[in-house]
Amino acid sequence: MNRMRVIIMGAAGRDFHNFNTYFRDNPIYEVVAFTATQIPNIEGRKYPRELSGHLYPDGIPIYHEDELAELIRKEGVEQVVFAYSDISHMDVMHKASLVLSTSADFRLMGNSKILLKSHIPIVSVGAVRTGSGKSQTTRRICAILKSKGLDVVAVRHPMPYGDLKRQAVQRFANYDDLAKNDCTIEEREEYEPLIDKGIVVYAGVDYERILREAEKEADIIVWDGGNNDVPFYRSDLHIVVADPHRPGHEVSYHPGETNVRMADVIIINKVQTADRQDILTVRDNVKRINPDAVIIEAASPIIVDKPEEIRGKRVLVVEDGPTVTHGGMTYGAGVIAAEDYGAAEIIDPRPYAVGSIAAIFNEYKHIGRLLPAMGYGKEQIAELEDTINRSDADVVVSGTPVDLKRVIRTNKPIVRVTYELCEIGHPTLDEFITNKLGTRLRMTERPL
Repeated sequence: MNRMRVIIMGAAGRDFHNFNTYFRDNPIYEVVAFTATQIPNIEGRKYPRELSGHLYPDGIPIYHEDELAELIRKEGVEQVVFAYSDISHMDVMHKASLVLSTSADFRLMGNSKILLKSHIPIVSVGAVRTGSGKSQTTRRICAILKSKGLDVVAVRHPMPYGDLKRQAVQRFANYDDLAKNDCTIEEREEYEPLIDKGIVVYAGVDYERILREAEKEADIIVWDGGNNDVPFYRSDLHIVVADPHRPGHEVSYHPGETNVRMADVIIINKVQTADRQDILTVRDNVKRINPDAVIIEAASPIIVDKPEEIRGKRVLVVEDGPTVTHGGMTYGAGVIAAEDYGAAEIIDPRPYAVGSIAAIFNEYKHIGRLLPAMGYGKEQIAELEDTINRSDADVVVSGTPVDLKRVIRTNKPIVRVTYELCEIGHPTLDEFITNKLGTRLRMTERPL
């Protein structure tokens, strides 16, 4: 039997998961390549044979997405699977049009075979867009569950930027684990705040194996989806975060709209800094496509560790990288803190940017006068450090969740800006979780 030849379009996350759960041992298909985007330097590598299964003894090559049309023709590809997140509906269809013009089929996957099941409860957290506030929502949910005497484990959407064989299953319980696994800044942004709250985090590449390991030490699992991806696991409660600073994106981004349609709860976050009409726009859109979802408004108030060092100073603002690159935001917590605490000036980092950091500004021209905390590898981390040190700022205001002092050395003081989720009114997340999962929580709860 001739196997159908397939390319999977991805960004080192959903693509690998779809392959592992649906294609890896499926004799009907032959995956001839992955294409990659969003993540620097992942193209040119291979999905290793150790993870590829017996049908792929040589592994599977990974190419840049720019080569897609040529690869389809060269490899006789019949089907292209789209498998990454945080992209507008229009851009998805542009990619579909490119694929269809080569006479290949274009496919989006949502079947039950790629949704793994657990014998313990799972709460999943998704978002409409990158930077909506999913991470602080995950921390809030973990704290609520811990307060009920439960052993909570967070499973984070994949960020496999290094050796894929070594990253099949990763467990992070302390800062030594971050160093041992050569974590990038992007990984640290997600893992550090959870570790600080005593939450064990699992991540990696093979999410079946990850789930089975996490089940061994958890009463309940909190799935934290990257970007705005939908869960890899079948969840008992799906909570989705929307951002009123980007009204309308809840019905115009993939798979953010899918998340909204699936959600049990929609959290409209950042209401303390959003225009009320934009909040109402998000509410109306949510009610129109998912009238059964419970809507909770929330704020993410910022906490500044040394506010006195901002007033009257020329500051360089560093923000969460993915939020301001493919997330499309032009400011974050760092900018808000600099303005609220009286910075004399927010300096433009672009004249000081070097290497791949300068290239980021060329690619994402909307960014403007802030520095994304890009650090997908040691070389890029060094370029981020050099960019900061070359600048003529008095102070660095860091709105990224990672503690930059742990990964770079600067010639300027760093003021950290952090934020946590705070629900407004009722029901609260605690009330809703208790009501929705009450029976299952009582079944799993261990005596204190």
